[in-house]
Amino acid sequence: MGRYDLALIGFGGVSRALAELISRNGERLAEDLGFALRVVAITDLRAGSLVDTDGIDLAPLLATAPGELSFAGLAGGSADPRNEWVIREVPADIVVEATFTRPTDGEPALSHVRWALEAGKHVCTTNKGPVALAGRALKQLAAERGVGFEFEGSVLSGTPVLRTARRMFGGLEITGVQGIMNGTSNYILGRLEEGLELSAAIAEAQDLGYAEADPTADIEGHDVQLKVMILANEVLGADLRREDVFREGISAITPDEVRDAARKGLRWKLVGSAIRHEDGSVDARVAPLALPAHHPLAGISGPLNAVAFETDLLGTVTVSGPGAGRIETAYALLSDIIAIHRRHADDAAPTRPVLKETHRV
Repeated sequence: MGRYDLALIGFGGVSRALAELISRNGERLAEDLGFALRVVAITDLRAGSLVDTDGIDLAPLLATAPGELSFAGLAGGSADPRNEWVIREVPADIVVEATFTRPTDGEPALSHVRWALEAGKHVCTTNKGPVALAGRALKQLAAERGVGFEFEGSVLSGTPVLRTARRMFGGLEITGVQGIMNGTSNYILGRLEEGLELSAAIAEAQDLGYAEADPTADIEGHDVQLKVMILANEVLGADLRREDVFREGISAITPDEVRDAARKGLRWKLVGSAIRHEDGSVDARVAPLALPAHHPLAGISGPLNAVAFETDLLGTVTVSGPGAGRIETAYALLSDIIAIHRRHADDAAPTRPVLKETHRV
């Protein structure tokens, strides 16, 4: 049986959930998948970095509260995250990238992904920024190095919209996509419909863990804008930049507007869409829309997400599922690892370089 050694870059909720799957269900997964998984490196902005090329014992790390975790003082540990050194030098097969990333430039995840591909390592990431802003260049780099670059979780978390479009729609021409791709804004609009003011709805979403302390990216449509870019570029063959995607958020919508629309049988939704025209051009946008009840996205409520694909032979095909959640997103990473294995099965047991210590702190 083959084995993949993983380097986890970022050890927040999603990476911890993946580590839990490996720690608690590793034997079952190995039996089901035909390969084993082992974590040999972890980096984290607060905890530092930890390296053990014989495999890290994950159980004590997972038993420690995230805010209390520190790798300093552990064998192979350091207070310094040492991201570039770990990515380039530690002999891992797959780099799992799940750090906080700026939507404006995709950093630091963009550099993390590039370093890993340059080092000849497979990469899977949940981050939207690198895929939306530099996806074409990164895929070309991966092809040149003969490694995999997978990013299913970058659009709808664990709900496989990208692989559905690539693998399940053979023989179909996809002419457009339209979706609810941000559970936070969708939840807030639903609460406005039920009578809450915007500020109260945002606070409630934050209390439930749906919204970040700074909800701007969700409320103003930045998050959906990047996801529309990914869908347009991956599914419709576009090459969009941020400035090509019109963006309008939900902050200007009043509770009265939402409730008045509901009385008319309409539901306000923040919708991201991309349509390919006959000349090959793609029009992409993010904007709130009042959808009629018969629309395939009108019934998507709470934190759920959905994408409707417009096809030539089947008409509209809608894929719906969770668009957030640590376990769900961890599954997206696992599905990426499975995809890497299937595509690169002949390299399941690569020759691993000797760990270099020259950049240790």
